[in-house]
Order: sequence, then structure tokens, then C-alpha cells
Amino acid sequence: MSTLVNPLDERSSDGQSPAPRLDSLEGKTLALLDISKPRGKEFLDRLEQILKERYGVAEVVREVKSTYTKPAPGALIERLGFVDGVIEALAD
Repeated sequence: MSTLVNPLDERSSDGQSPAPRLDSLEGKTLALLDISKPRGKEFLDRLEQILKERYGVAEVVREVKSTYTKPAPGALIERLGFVDGVIEALAD
């Protein structure tokens, strides 16, 4: 007999709204957050290049989480408080 497992997170949200979308990426400072999955660095290297060349991103800040299995620690989030946006990415 097979068991069907639902991969969706069924916890209720705390009612926070998502951050508003940026109107443009041009001239912005973005953070790329590597969550420590295999080949994530290579993926983010290419993404950084595309963001700068095609979308006019002024600066990219890179940070790395110690593990993909836990949320980013508060200190890391605080370090990124000055950026216009964060892209959290993984690759496999």
C-alpha cells in the first residue's frame, strides 16, 4: 500500500504581508543568499552576472547560510538590512 505525503507547509501564517515588489532593479543593491546546497555558488555567480548586465543592478552582496535546513539567523538578516531586495536561491 502506498502513502501519499503532502509536501505543502500546512502551518498557519502569522498574517504578515510579503514585501512590496521593486518597481525596477536598475541601480538597486541586491543580496544573493546561498543556502548551502550543492552548486548554489555557481548558480548565483551566473545570476549575479545576469542581474548586472541585463537589469542594471548596481551592487550585489553575497551571503551564505550555514545550512539549508534552518531559517537564516537573525544576525545574517540584520547584515542585509541595507539592501533593496534579497534573492534566496538554491541549486542541485
